[in-house]
Amino acid sequence: MHIKTPLTVLLAGALALALGTASAADKTIRIGWTAWSDAEFVTKLTKRILEDRMGYEVELLQTDIAPQYQGLASGSLDVMLMSWQPQTHGDYLAKVGQDVATLGILYTHARLGWAVPGYVPPEELSSIEDLKKASVRDALDGTITGIDPGAGLMRLSQEAIDAYGLDDYRLQISSGAGMTAALERAVRRDEWIVVTAWSPHWKFGAYDLRYLEDPKGVLGGYERVVALARKGFYGDDIDAAGFISRMQIPIDDLQAAMYDAQQTSYEAAVSEYIAENPKRIDYWVTGEF
Repeated sequence: MHIKTPLTVLLAGALALALGTASAADKTIRIGWTAWSDAEFVTKLTKRILEDRMGYEVELLQTDIAPQYQGLASGSLDVMLMSWQPQTHGDYLAKVGQDVATLGILYTHARLGWAVPGYVPPEELSSIEDLKKASVRDALDGTITGIDPGAGLMRLSQEAIDAYGLDDYRLQISSGAGMTAALERAVRRDEWIVVTAWSPHWKFGAYDLRYLEDPKGVLGGYERVVALARKGFYGDDIDAAGFISRMQIPIDDLQAAMYDAQQTSYEAAVSEYIAENPKRIDYWVTGEF
């Protein structure tokens, strides 16, 4: 379970002070997000449509996951578009589930795991169990490259280290950007690396990667990513809530858009996605085919 730290409390308090209680009257919607590539694309796509097609003002607040759940529960945030269910964010939902509302599923077939570059020989490393081999541990310098400490994936990764008896390994705290930078360096040098990974992510389009088998199932199976809102948001603003509730993206489309964003920018990728999917966007906005 996630322990509420003083930093988390501080962030949640700052969030509430900075934003106050959300109000539908001023047509402003406050969306929390974390700088993970899938969340960044979906959040900025939502912002663009709400502003350009529906006349809202949207404030994006970038923070860690825990303060977002607390912000929804307190009413200082209206929406978050990155609730991984049922396992990854299960501990957060257990704490605030009675104080938030589900708007809908944004995409399915999401998953978590540990990944390695394709050039790492599968006969030597294909499963998390193989990490126990001394030769494999030496090649990896006893390191699993992680992301930000508040992520559910990091909690599950620590559980995997314990479950598989990987006492000689260090789970390196970093960020999403830090993890991909480390992966890029390793690939450029043809070095072995294990990174905490999730799908969708643009890195699977940029590099030849494979997930390690997880025979104990510690890192979980397929997940769904859900839009959550503060209680009362649907009643306060049925048009915005209805739009978000209809907003579902095929995971292959999302992963391709995320890769485009890395080649250009998220703003350009959002523009391209809207231009290429006019009927889908119209349905999200109007509810009519």
